[in-house]
Amino acid sequence: METSPKQVLYISYDGMTDPLGQSQVLPYLIGLSKKGYHFHLISFEKQHAYLENKDKINKILQENGISWYPLNYTKNPPVLSTIYDIRRMIAVGSELINRFQIRMVHCRSYISALAGLQFKKKSGVRIIFDMRGFYADERVDGGLWKLSNPVYSMIYRYFKHKEKELIRTADAVISLTETGKNIIDSWNIRPASLLPVTVIPCCADLDHFDRSKITDQSRELLMKSLNIKSGQTVLSYLGALGTWYMPKEMLRFFVKFSERYPDALFLFITHDTEESILNMAKQEGVAPEKIRVYKASRENVPIALSLSTASLFFIKPVFSKKASSPTKQGEIMGMGIPVICNSGVGDTDLVVQKYRSGMLLNVEDPASFADVIDKFEQLKQFPPDQIRQGANDFFSLEKGVLRYAGVYDKLI
Repeated sequence: METSPKQVLYISYDGMTDPLGQSQVLPYLIGLSKKGYHFHLISFEKQHAYLENKDKINKILQENGISWYPLNYTKNPPVLSTIYDIRRMIAVGSELINRFQIRMVHCRSYISALAGLQFKKKSGVRIIFDMRGFYADERVDGGLWKLSNPVYSMIYRYFKHKEKELIRTADAVISLTETGKNIIDSWNIRPASLLPVTVIPCCADLDHFDRSKITDQSRELLMKSLNIKSGQTVLSYLGALGTWYMPKEMLRFFVKFSERYPDALFLFITHDTEESILNMAKQEGVAPEKIRVYKASRENVPIALSLSTASLFFIKPVFSKKASSPTKQGEIMGMGIPVICNSGVGDTDLVVQKYRSGMLLNVEDPASFADVIDKFEQLKQFPPDQIRQGANDFFSLEKGVLRYAGVYDKLI
């Protein structure tokens, strides 16, 4: 079989039928495919999402010449299930490397990179360690690995050892943030003879998140269905309320905000249940009539965001989050909407300050809440076009694809 030097094995432990795969993997692969790279994509799919979206995703991949090898994600038992998945990852990947004489493997995050190390040792392929954050520290900071448990303590030490090995031996390393890159550089473990760590933030599809493409009619229909009045102040939150986001603190901010803006609503654009959000709101003293919950498809997220006066996200300011790049920040800015977020997470401070795209606060300081609320009228005057231009400069998908292509071209 005739092969091309531009064949790449791409391994993701996230599924392409999940929202994350659709927003943070597929757009890059499609962009790189247009630059002549042919991908063999291994991903791990969760059953419900796979059954619901496999035909749509398969069509997109086929149209872009991407060969897909979906495997089912194994959740239980903990640890053993991941080892089982890694073994399948290695088995399928080894077969593809041999069959297509693939010389480059792009490993998305740490689990995939463990397989990449095996390929490098056995076949001499070049590997890209696309970190996506400090994985082991994330598990500890998120309370998923309790270091008081000897098993998790051992697993943590294993991954920190492998992290150093990967940084030291990978042919290319990708960090989501300049802050994360600076931390990695301070460890002094990556030889100067290898490529420097490349920073590529979580980019946004700004062609999709574009307010100019939303009709007044579609906005009015959604406002009517959500019982939102024209001119009403709306704070929004976009995305899942998972391990890292701080819904209680956001609701506490909203309580203070409502004292100044009694007509305000809090719109959650999320797949979390309305019941769980209303229960949290009740615990924090927010009346249910102040809350709106909208389960938006990816296609409808921009319309829902367009209802926002400003958009809110608080992330736990822990060590591991210095390497995180919130996808939602670029998407919100792409819509020309100012953000209200906490400081100390990845490069969010830099982006907010450099592009005048919102306001920062300290989640542990109530006076910081009051300061932002006092300046909210100023925030409303931030020019939407200027905010969107900031997104184009920092979060542009096209620029992200070009940066990846630059790394690929050097390794090829």
